[in-house]
Amino acid sequence: MSFKPLLRRVAEKTAPGRSPSYGEARILRALEITSEGCIGRASLGTRLGVGEGVVRTLTRRLISEGLVDVSTRGISTSKKGQKLLKEAHAVIAAGVEAPSTEDTVGDHNYALLVRGAAPRVRFGVEQRDAALLAGARGATTIVFRKGVAIIPGIDRSPVPPLMTFLEEHFRLAEGDAVVIGTGDAAIDAETGAYSAALTLV
Repeated sequence: MSFKPLLRRVAEKTAPGRSPSYGEARILRALEITSEGCIGRASLGTRLGVGEGVVRTLTRRLISEGLVDVSTRGISTSKKGQKLLKEAHAVIAAGVEAPSTEDTVGDHNYALLVRGAAPRVRFGVEQRDAALLAGARGATTIVFRKGVAIIPGIDRSPVPPLMTFLEEHFRLAEGDAVVIGTGDAAIDAETGAYSAALTLV
């Protein structure tokens, strides 16, 4: 997929010193947020859960890759950025807040559908670790195989309240996966979910 290498390039360190304090998940979220309309740096930082310096660096990298435009009204996704989003959304569906259940571990939960990703899930450990590295408390991965939803690693179906939520909010198909990021704050759960989802594309 062409969008993943581009996200990776924006996230890479370009000079000696510290690595960028944002990852591919926040880059993707930044493009989604700026696609909603022009937004200022401070507001973008608030929605991403990062400081002013991080937003300044991230914006500079997005501009250099031609993914955003900047005007007196603020930052907006460019045509190239919109193309990247279209490619990403063909695989990662728009997310939604999920309920707290015994299958999640935090006060806040955020779910993303990753189309056709079930064959790339092993035990869900990679997704959990990616979420942890992003500042979340973890992630729960659910795969859909032979018409049944299973949580890899523990090999059982999600608890009924979570299964009902999934059926109500996602159009599930054979081979799909859902990742649920969880955290003490909503932004942590969201970033965790995106980080987990990007391990599957």
